[in-house]
Amino acid sequence: MTNDPLLQPFQLKHLTLRNRLMMTAHEPAYPEGGMPTELYRAYHVERARAGIGLTMTAGSAAVARDSPPVFNNILAYKDEVVPWMRELTDACHEHGTAVMIQLTHLGRRTRWDKGDWLPAVSPSHRREASHRAFPKQAEDWDIERLIRDYADAAERMHAAGLDGIELQAYGHLMDQFWSPLTNTLDAPYGGNLDNRLRFTFEVLRAIRQRVGNEFIVGVRYTGDEMLEGGLNASDGMEISQRLKDSGLIDFLNVVRGHIDTDPGLTDVIPIQGMPSAPHLEFAGEIRRKVDFPTFHGAKIQDVATARYAISSGAVDMIGMTRAHMADPHIVRKIVEGREEEIRPCVGANYCLDRIYQGGAAYCIHNAATGRETSMPHSIPKAVQLRRVVIVGAGPAGLEAARVAGERGHDVLVLEASSDAGGQVRLTAQSERRREMMGIIDWRLARCEALGVEIRYNVWAEAEDVLAEKPDVVIVATGGYPMDEQPAIGSQLVVNTWDVFSGHVTPGQKVLLFDDAGDHAAMQAAEIIAATGAELEIMTPDRTFAADIMAMNLVPYMRSLQRPNVTFTPTYRLKSVEQDGDALLARITSDYAPQDQLELDQQRRIDQVVVNYGITPMADIYFDLKPHASNGGEVNYDDLIVGRPQSVVRHPEGGFQLFRIGDAVESRNTHAAIYDALRLVKDI
Repeated sequence: MTNDPLLQPFQLKHLTLRNRLMMTAHEPAYPEGGMPTELYRAYHVERARAGIGLTMTAGSAAVARDSPPVFNNILAYKDEVVPWMRELTDACHEHGTAVMIQLTHLGRRTRWDKGDWLPAVSPSHRREASHRAFPKQAEDWDIERLIRDYADAAERMHAAGLDGIELQAYGHLMDQFWSPLTNTLDAPYGGNLDNRLRFTFEVLRAIRQRVGNEFIVGVRYTGDEMLEGGLNASDGMEISQRLKDSGLIDFLNVVRGHIDTDPGLTDVIPIQGMPSAPHLEFAGEIRRKVDFPTFHGAKIQDVATARYAISSGAVDMIGMTRAHMADPHIVRKIVEGREEEIRPCVGANYCLDRIYQGGAAYCIHNAATGRETSMPHSIPKAVQLRRVVIVGAGPAGLEAARVAGERGHDVLVLEASSDAGGQVRLTAQSERRREMMGIIDWRLARCEALGVEIRYNVWAEAEDVLAEKPDVVIVATGGYPMDEQPAIGSQLVVNTWDVFSGHVTPGQKVLLFDDAGDHAAMQAAEIIAATGAELEIMTPDRTFAADIMAMNLVPYMRSLQRPNVTFTPTYRLKSVEQDGDALLARITSDYAPQDQLELDQQRRIDQVVVNYGITPMADIYFDLKPHASNGGEVNYDDLIVGRPQSVVRHPEGGFQLFRIGDAVESRNTHAAIYDALRLVKDI
C-alpha cells in the first residue's frame, strides 16, 4: 500500500481505476485502413503493462462517413472495427488497465476532399481556418442521421467490451452546435443555449438507449472558448452543470480554449517554452463547483505536477499523454521508487505536429514510441560483451552510449567540447527551447548509472580511437553550418549559429536568408527582432520555416509580429558585396522567368545572416574506414528488421565502424536518436 495520491484507486460508477494516471484521447495515426491493428494495440499495451490506470484510445474516432479524418483516425462507423477494438481492450485488461475511446464527428474541422468526398457539415457555413472547408449548414435530416451515427458507434464500442466512451466537444461538431460563433441555425437547434445544447442531449439519450445505463459515458469539452463572442467561462460552468444534471454522463473532461487556428490549438495543448498545466486551475474550479468526476490533461509533463493535480483535489484523473509517449513506464517507475529514471517529455511536440501534417506520432527522443512492434522500450542484455567507442556526445552519440551501456558493453565516449549536447545544447540557449536539454541531461544520467565513460575536450583522431582497441566504433560527430554560401560574398555573411550562440551581435538593419527552413533561422530571427533591429526574413520557399511544423511555429510567429520585421517568400540571396560601410545583397527568384533573371533586386543593409543547413563533420569516419572490417558499410535489410550487422569487407579489420545522426546527413534530433537505437540495440 502507498500514500502516493497518484497511486490511489478511483471509483467511477462500477469501474475501479487502479490509479489516477491516464492517457487522454489522442490519435497517434497508427491505424491501418482505419482499424487499430497490431502496432496500435502494441502501443497501448506497452503503457498498460507498465501500470497506467486508464488509456483513452482514438482521439477523434469518426462516427460517420461525412466526418472524414484529416489524419489517420479510427473509423468507428465501420462494423469491422469491433473485433480490432476487442483485441486491444482484452490485451489491456489483462494488465489491469481500463480502456475507453473518444468518439466524434468533426463537423467543419475536416476537408471535403478526404474520404468519400462528401461535403463537410456544421451548424453554419462558416469555415474553420485550419482545415479550410466551407461546410454545408446541417439540415433536419442531417441531424437525425448524425444522432443515429453517434449511437451506432457507441453500440459498436459497447459490443467490443470497452469500459466506456468519451464524446469530443471542443472544436468538433458537438461544440460547433454549442458555440454562438459556429451555430447560425434557427430553433430548435440554434438560438439560445437550450437550443444549442439540444443536439448533444439527443445524442446522449440515443446512446443510452443503445448501451444502457451501466456503460460509462463522458464528454471532453471546452469550458471557455476564450474567443470574443464565443462560449465564456460562465457558459462553460452552466454547460458543466447541465451535463451533470442530465444523468446521462459519468464524467467531465475539461479543457479551455479553441482549436480552429494553429495559435488556438497551441494554447489548448501548450508546447515547450509555454507554461505547464495552464488550464489545471480552471478545471479544478469546475470540479469544485459542479462536484462531479472530472478529468483533465494539458501539458502535465512531470510527476510532481500530476501529483499536485490529484492531491489538491483539482481533478480526479490526470492525463499525462505526451509524457507517456516519452516514457511509457512512468507508473512502474513511480511504484518502484525510480522517478529519477523517467525519461522527461521536453514539450518539443514532434508527436502532435507530425500528426497534424499527416504523419505518425513519434516522440522526439524516444524512438521506440510508435514502433513498439520493432523497437524495444527496454533494452535487452547482449550475449557477447564488446568494447564500444563513440565519437561525439550529442543526442546521437549519447543515445548510442546509453543503449550500448544497457546492453552491458564497455563504452567510451570521446567528446571534443567541454560539455555534452552538441546542437541540442546550442539550441537550448534559447529561453523558449531550454527544455530541450532534458534530452541530454536524461541520457547523461543514464550513462553515469550504466558506467559509461565520457572524456571531454578530446578532439579525437583516428589513432586515438585505434589506441582504445575497440570492437565497435560509432561516429556521431554531427555537423556544422554549411559555409561558402552564397557563392559570391560568403566571407561577408554570418550564420545563424553565430547569432544564437552569442558570438555575433545583431546589426541594425539585417537580412536573414533561410535556405534550410528549420529552427536555426527562427531562433536567430527572434534574437535579432528583440533588439529592435530592422529585420527582413527571406526564403526561396513559398512558405516560411517549411521544416518547422504548425504548433512549433506558433511561438516564433508570435514573437515576430513586430513592425520592425518583414517576411519575403520566394526570393533567393544571390550575392553579397561590400558597399562602403554597408553591404549590398543582390536578390533573385527561382520563380522569375528566364529572360528576367538579370533584373535582380538589391538590399543595402549592415548584416547578412544565413542558414543553409548542416554539413556532416565526418573526417574521422573516413580516416577509420580502411581499418574497419565492414569498411563503414551498413546492411540496410538487417538494420530494418533488427538483425546484427555482419558485413565484412576487410577481414583483416579489427572493428566494425558506423556513423549516425548528422555525421551522415543533416536531419533532426529524432532521426539521430532513431539511428542510434536501431543500430546499437543489436550490437
